[in-house]
Amino acid sequence: MMEVMHGSMGWIEVVCGPMFSGKSEELIRRLRRAKIARKRVEVFKPQLDDRYSKDEIVSHSDARLKSEVVGSAAEILQRLDWRTQVVGIDEANFLGEGLVAVASQLADSGKQVLIAGLDTDYMGRPFAPIPELLCLAESITKTLAICMRCGNPAKHTQRLVDSGDLIVVGAMGAYEARCRRCFEPGVPKQELLPFTRPRTAEQG
Repeated sequence: MMEVMHGSMGWIEVVCGPMFSGKSEELIRRLRRAKIARKRVEVFKPQLDDRYSKDEIVSHSDARLKSEVVGSAAEILQRLDWRTQVVGIDEANFLGEGLVAVASQLADSGKQVLIAGLDTDYMGRPFAPIPELLCLAESITKTLAICMRCGNPAKHTQRLVDSGDLIVVGAMGAYEARCRRCFEPGVPKQELLPFTRPRTAEQG
């Protein structure tokens, strides 16, 4: 993970993973560190994400940070104070592919761009714009959750509500983290999967 860079060089850091893996919490931690370092920080979140607060980034553990709400990636450029040194963007998967050009422009202009978002959708497919941002980023952090069925490391977000829409805003009750074995692309056809724990070495 990148900690120190000198001069006016900009760069992109991406924190990605499934829901309930601590992405927003890690984003908030890095943005708070930047504030402690007395850098000018501006934070943005998509208007679509109003689950916990309309004007704050909020993690599932209830860590909070004041943010500006935008309806599109292009609006970030319109709202940005160009004296800002660090730009934070949460729930990047709600802002679409236009975020790629915006993030690149910000980094090229000398800003540190911190982005968090889902890297796969409810079908387990790459979730734009994160995959392309990963190719452009100088620093990538992949977070894992805990599978809510078996306790193994989870890389997938399992949708529990019946919808074929790509984006359905929700949290606990609408989604849960699943490992590779327990994940069912789409909406589960079974009401419950057997709840099992991985076998330990003592169990053989």
